[in-house]
Amino acid sequence: MSDPVRETVTGEGWAVGSLDGMGDGWGFRKVRHALGVQAFGINAVVIPPGYTSNRHAHERQEEVYFVHRGTLEFTFNDGETQLLGPGGLARVDPPTVRSVRNTSESEDAIYLAIGGADGYVGRDGVVPD
Repeated sequence: MSDPVRETVTGEGWAVGSLDGMGDGWGFRKVRHALGVQAFGINAVVIPPGYTSNRHAHERQEEVYFVHRGTLEFTFNDGETQLLGPGGLARVDPPTVRSVRNTSESEDAIYLAIGGADGYVGRDGVVPD
């Protein structure tokens, strides 16, 4: 068996990669670009201890956040806060103002932000011949 993938590798109709191969330090990892995703937006974000993101909303895209590492506090436009740890998920409507804070004083946090618009594609799986 080979070692786990570190850099992006592509084939006919597929791509695999690792967040480690998409950048260093704090900030965005452009997952959509690295893997060639066309149907929706997806980024990983690495944030330092104690960091709070800018408040923002969207015009069209609904977002889902997935906490990969650390503990994040999400604050929404109604003042409500929710704490999510590894494996935690949040869905946010486009016009809802939101911000994210890394609650740790010593560890980076990593989350995925997945966004899209124009609706759900229903069950379209097929079994190949």
